[in-house]
Amino acid sequence: MNAQDQRAAIEERVPHRDPFLFVDELIDEGPDWIAVRWTVPLDAPWFAGHYPGRPITPGVLLTEHCLQGGAMLAGRLLGTEGEGEQLVPLVTRIQDARFRRIVLPGETLETRIELLERVGPALRLSARTLCDGARTLLVSFVVTTAKMDPDADR
Repeated sequence: MNAQDQRAAIEERVPHRDPFLFVDELIDEGPDWIAVRWTVPLDAPWFAGHYPGRPITPGVLLTEHCLQGGAMLAGRLLGTEGEGEQLVPLVTRIQDARFRRIVLPGETLETRIELLERVGPALRLSARTLCDGARTLLVSFVVTTAKMDPDADR
């Protein structure tokens, strides 16, 4: 599948869009897990301030990459349509984040997200991210779904 088809398939499963979409490819998936990939852009705007002269990918964006992969899994396991209303995946808890390696511009992350437990409409997930074969981030989180009304006043 080419990059454009990959992007379209990912956008069907999550509400995120550029410039805040941090999954480039669905590598594989099973009944209770998903594996995704993201190549950090060389020219990402956050590198101008994080950190000038020594750019590194912010940990919060590494975490967001994991959460978006988890949203793809949650969309499949929990569904995104409900009684005529669109549902979106939402994170309700992040815990035990452990950052093991700095991620530089242009590096590629490979992440496997696994279902640990399902409690009603919530999924407890765990993500393991590798970069060049080295452990980069371990994090656990909970995802559920919420109604999204595109016509609601903000």
